Amino acid sequence: MKINEIVNKFEIFVSNEEKEVLEKMQGTRPMEAYSERERFVIENLIRKSLVSKVRYENTYMVRKNEQRPPQ
Repeated sequence: MKINEIVNKFEIFVSNEEKEVLEKMQGTRPMEAYSERERFVIENLIRKSLVSKVRYENTYMVRKNEQRPPQ
C-alpha cells in the first residue's frame, strides 16, 4: 500500500509570510535577487521541501517546487 493511498489530503503548514514569498517566486532566480528577510523565509521553505536550492557556477539559484492541487 502506498502512502498516498493512506493519506488522502497531506498539507504542509505555511505561514502567511511564507505563502506571500511562494506566490511571488517566478521561475528560477538567484538568491541575491531577494531581500534579506525573503532569503530567511526561503531558507525555511527549503527545509519544508517547498523550494529547491541549486548551486549554479558561483551563485545559488532557487525555485518553487511543483505542487499538485488538492483533489
